[in-house]
Amino acid sequence: MPDLVVLTEQLLAPVPGGTGRYTRELAGALAATAPAGWTVTGVVSRHADVSAAVIPGVRGPRVLPLPRRALIAAWERGVPYWPGGDSVHAFTPFAPPRGRVVVTVHDTVPWTHPSTLTPRGVAWHQRVISRAVARAGAIVVPTSVVADELRRYAPGPVPVHVVGNGVTAFPAEEPVDVPDRYVLAIGTIEPRKGFGLLTEATAELGVPLVVVGPQGWGGVDLRAPHVHLLGRLSDAQLAFVLRRAAVLAAPSLAEGFGLPVVEAMAAGVPVVHSDAPALVEVAGGAGVTVARGDRAALVAGLRSVLSDSSLADRLTGTGRTRAEAFTWENAARSVWAIHLGLFS
Repeated sequence: MPDLVVLTEQLLAPVPGGTGRYTRELAGALAATAPAGWTVTGVVSRHADVSAAVIPGVRGPRVLPLPRRALIAAWERGVPYWPGGDSVHAFTPFAPPRGRVVVTVHDTVPWTHPSTLTPRGVAWHQRVISRAVARAGAIVVPTSVVADELRRYAPGPVPVHVVGNGVTAFPAEEPVDVPDRYVLAIGTIEPRKGFGLLTEATAELGVPLVVVGPQGWGGVDLRAPHVHLLGRLSDAQLAFVLRRAAVLAAPSLAEGFGLPVVEAMAAGVPVVHSDAPALVEVAGGAGVTVARGDRAALVAGLRSVLSDSSLADRLTGTGRTRAEAFTWENAARSVWAIHLGLFS
């Protein structure tokens, strides 16, 4: 019986971030759509506690004997240590150095916006992504923007497939203490997300800002009287907070996809997003676009949605329609087609 091994290591990271959401959702969808006879097994490096990597429908996780740092070192040096299975999907560039492996590359930020990452992170991501486009079986990217940028910054012979992300099916809501009316931002708090500028814009507008997501690197300090920092939330809590937002703001300097944008649209929440190319592609004209790093533009965009109910209603309708294009089931079926093509 053939087995697809999925590397679910990202679920055990201190800050799983959006790639953690991607890992969990796509792995579960791959198990739910597995072709007849195939199994899906999760694999992680050696950890004291791997419970966070348990995914319904996915076998395991199976724990490799090497801890993460040793496994990274082995794969970086080209050691052909195979995690098992007949085919492997790496949900991040942390992947075996060669073989029948499909690697997801979420963005090209290490080349396009290196200042928004740590120098160590830039060097590591450039190195492993360049290796993947040279040696993997196939590459998956979430948008055409990332595909084009990858061919520009890290050209290689490996085929690149565009497979969009999906919208999470949230469970029943769990109440959270939030203001009556607020702007919502979702994501790890780090320089690339533009949340500092968003804090200034919402202060100027006199509207509360609710931020969902853990503190990341870079020392971004969003503390202000009008800002509510909720940290990490369960999916049930996130569903409550998301559906009651007046608008979701995504002022990122760069993204590869932008999951909160389509999740907000699916929930009927108007979206104001930056002109980062991937966000423009994903939103498909169903949101208000503002210039990156431009406080005045961000204020104007938010004000237009907050003050014009007809605009907000129109965005709600077009957003729901746009979000229908993104499902984890569709993503999984596309990924299966790639693996089966390598396996045949």
